[in-house]
Amino acid sequence: MEFLLQYLDEIDDLVGVFGLVAERLRRLALFLAAMLLLLAVAVAGVWLALAHPPIAMATSTVLFVTLLYRSVTAPKGLPASTA
Repeated sequence: MEFLLQYLDEIDDLVGVFGLVAERLRRLALFLAAMLLLLAVAVAGVWLALAHPPIAMATSTVLFVTLLYRSVTAPKGLPASTA
């Protein structure tokens, strides 16, 4: 009976290893997707700046104002306790 329990424990460990490997692969895929998206946005921004400078300036200004507005109006964290 103990042999069966050890066998089932080994199978459980093997399934856990597959889960850990799958999580690493998922994180790697998400990282690569984020980096490719960032690179694509950077290349598109450079292309727009070289092809149409006034439109690029207007776009960057709108994005900056949007980020500034969002940072100013975002809810703040809980106040720190002084006690």
